[in-house]
Amino acid sequence: MRVYFTFDPRPDLKESLLKDFPDVDFVFHKRIDDEQLAKAEVLVTYGEDLDDRAIEIAEKLEWIFVASAGIEKMPAKAIAKRGIVVSNVRGIHKRPMAESILAHLLAIKRVLPFIYEQQRKKQWNQQTKLYELNGSVALILGPGAIGSEVGRMLQAFDVYTIGVNRSGKSAPFMNETHQLSDLKQLLPKAHIVISILPSTEETKYLLTYEDFKLMREDAIFMNFGRGDLVKTEDLIRALEEKQIFHAVLDVYEEEPLTEDSGLWELSNVTISPHISSRSSRYLERSFDIFKPSLRKWMNGDRDIENKMEILRGY
Repeated sequence: MRVYFTFDPRPDLKESLLKDFPDVDFVFHKRIDDEQLAKAEVLVTYGEDLDDRAIEIAEKLEWIFVASAGIEKMPAKAIAKRGIVVSNVRGIHKRPMAESILAHLLAIKRVLPFIYEQQRKKQWNQQTKLYELNGSVALILGPGAIGSEVGRMLQAFDVYTIGVNRSGKSAPFMNETHQLSDLKQLLPKAHIVISILPSTEETKYLLTYEDFKLMREDAIFMNFGRGDLVKTEDLIRALEEKQIFHAVLDVYEEEPLTEDSGLWELSNVTISPHISSRSSRYLERSFDIFKPSLRKWMNGDRDIENKMEILRGY
């Protein structure tokens, strides 16, 4: 069996693969090589280097393991037509992303940017307002693995958590869970609105300018899912008009964010360059999912972890 990596992992991780799977022919590249792709039965990728042409070349390909949670940039129709199995690393982001979200929230509430700025200026300045996180209501759009971890951490700060998903079925560490169709009724209740939704036909431009008008003036909006949840122009307008207190963004409609984007000019937005899920342990956790799945695959078991419905986007 040939397993083709389109990125080059750390030496220790490669060594563990070679040791644990001596009968597998592993190939590690930092790019797509057509010759190697044509021979691959299993492909390990971050998902952004594939197109229709690559799927056509990969005649022997049966399984794509995506070392990322998002698959929206992959050639879904071509993959589905071939019946290629796709799985990902859903869940490994939950700790670093939840910590990032909590860090941003506490920084805003406890005015850390102001404190750092006064330190740089060598000024002793107490003229600012500080707020508390406890007692807030957080609306979490997408209370899956990541959202539930965010909920767990927030509940430790006595934050009331409301989850919103497609089904309305209860989710861990949510005080309440509702369907997406209830969103407009829930927005006015939330001090914090956190989106961790994937990019699908249902979620694209789910939030509009009118939805920001429904939010509280002291609300904090946080987008850590996908940038096409809201049109940039709608978000900028809401922030310029101070329909909400602050926005924290880790994802954008267009990435990287261009220098001429109006978001850079706003004082009530925090711009994070899509790094909230990064961690020194990222690939280590990815391999903890990949290796048991590879073992199953070699034994003919196709019930692998995090198998995805490619056309649905998750």
